[in-house]
Amino acid sequence: MDGARGDILMTEKLNRLVARFAERASYYDRTGEIAFDNLEDLGKAGFLSLTLPYRYGGAEIGLRQIVEIVATVAKGDPSTALILAMQYLQSGAMTQSSAWPEEVKGEVFRTIVRDGALINALRVEPDLGTPARGGIPATRIGYTQEEWRLNGSKIFSTGSSALKWGLVWCATDEPEPRVGQVLVPLDLPGIRIEKSWHHLGMRATGSDTFIFENVIIPERYLVNLIPSERGSPEPSGLATWHAIVVAALYDAVARSGRDWLITFLKNRVPSALGQPLATLPRFHAVLGEIDGLLLTNEALLELALARSETETNAGAQAGQIKRLVTENAIAAVSKAVEVTGNPGLSQDNPLERHYRNVLCGRIHTPQADVVLAEAGRVTLT
Repeated sequence: MDGARGDILMTEKLNRLVARFAERASYYDRTGEIAFDNLEDLGKAGFLSLTLPYRYGGAEIGLRQIVEIVATVAKGDPSTALILAMQYLQSGAMTQSSAWPEEVKGEVFRTIVRDGALINALRVEPDLGTPARGGIPATRIGYTQEEWRLNGSKIFSTGSSALKWGLVWCATDEPEPRVGQVLVPLDLPGIRIEKSWHHLGMRATGSDTFIFENVIIPERYLVNLIPSERGSPEPSGLATWHAIVVAALYDAVARSGRDWLITFLKNRVPSALGQPLATLPRFHAVLGEIDGLLLTNEALLELALARSETETNAGAQAGQIKRLVTENAIAAVSKAVEVTGNPGLSQDNPLERHYRNVLCGRIHTPQADVVLAEAGRVTLT
């Protein structure tokens, strides 16, 4: 089968899955549970392994394809899309990394292809917050009695109980600590999950808390630790990819809000008006504003993708693009809520869910204050 035909079939398959996800989204939002059936569907259809090398059964997809797939899934269920996005970002970074031993890569990749295993980075801590703002993690790995043991906790762990593998950000307890990633099979003794994700939006991401208590880690899984003074051992391009993919996800949420608004305006016929709300200039103007915001997003995302393909310092503006796209997406859904009144805020309609979900775009790294301060610093240096 030629590549173009294969891409068409994958697109058709994905669109069918997304329609199914959209039907389930309200239920998982209400319950706050991970949509395991969505993830199983993605695994059976071959979408969980697409960033892996060809020799392991992957397709080695790049950033542009990741963005397209994640944005499509987000139109059905953005919580599922976020779990998938983390799968792509972490497995893709592992694929491209020279720091990881090939035997460890192969072990992880085979479980993804064979079992639909999920992987994510576990980085944020109760006291430290996100390591993107600096600092040494309180989660520690130490060598005692000829074994490496992991202790600590990680909050906001997207995917939690659905994950097979965790890339745990930690520090060694050596006199001169090393900081970085330890690969952890999340079914090891001494690991438990505390239900802690009770948020306004993106409720089905299962972003709960992992607790690690004397977890014995095989030495081969200490894959990416470096002296703390040398900064982050993560690939420099990962932060750029993360910013762009997250921006595309929340833009897709806003587009779902727009689509619902159009349907509502066409179908809503107040008795005093005798014709659909879609005939009124007021709503034409609002939809024009929304489309302008989303058109700006489209241009910004295309700019980000183009620069990521041609420039080595694309990350310098990726944070700004993430901030702008996210704020535009929030503004677009806010306008839809404002003009629809009670129907827009009713749980009987999906717009209020889109509104709660799109607000979560602000909390993802990089956050606005960091982006703006760095942009200003660069300009004035």
